[in-house]
Amino acid sequence: MTLSPASTASEIIEHLRTLGSEENVAGMARFGIVTQTALGLSNVELRRIARHVRVDHSRVMELWQSDIREARLLAAFTASPSALTLEEAREWAGDCNSWELADTVADLFVAARFERTLIPEFAADEREFVRRIAFAMIATAAVHLKKEPDSLLLSWLPLIEAHAGDERNFVKKAVNWALRQIGKRSSACHGPAVMLAEKLTASDRGAARWIGKDALRELQSDRVRSRLGAQA
Repeated sequence: MTLSPASTASEIIEHLRTLGSEENVAGMARFGIVTQTALGLSNVELRRIARHVRVDHSRVMELWQSDIREARLLAAFTASPSALTLEEAREWAGDCNSWELADTVADLFVAARFERTLIPEFAADEREFVRRIAFAMIATAAVHLKKEPDSLLLSWLPLIEAHAGDERNFVKKAVNWALRQIGKRSSACHGPAVMLAEKLTASDRGAARWIGKDALRELQSDRVRSRLGAQA
């Protein structure tokens, strides 16, 4: 089957099934990817398919609601950020059951400019992958929202501190990722991020200590300091 921008969600899903690989599914499990509904296509393959079918928001909900890993990723790759609604974003976030999906939709939600609404909302949510999305969005925003003032990123440091004690692995790693990305954004962000990392290293919570020490290792490296110094 040859896919095109006119392909329906059903046609795309049928095509994905023809490309499935049980061997690839087994390999994905080793990277912590949830494989119960996986067909075994790599992200490289899915990005190639996304280029063929192009952005079409009219079919993305059907792709997402299929519950198939690859169809959901393709939905995120081909959704229109300007057409995505907050309610759709909340629905997708609640459906996420892996770090891979969480990080992929986080990119989309930032592109849709939902960060000011969804980051605090999702950070307060007790569901593991919804909370991960909040901090993945911070990490993405720190890198891609270059025109936003540093004060926006710094306003999220209290969220990082508040949830640094979450011991769940996928949350802990996302909180760490967010702190490191803020600290690397600019010289103005570096100092406050380092101060928070130092504070976390003295915490009586294991997750917070790990986040602080790991963030300091990168933020105080010669490479990061040299790059930020060159920006000054």
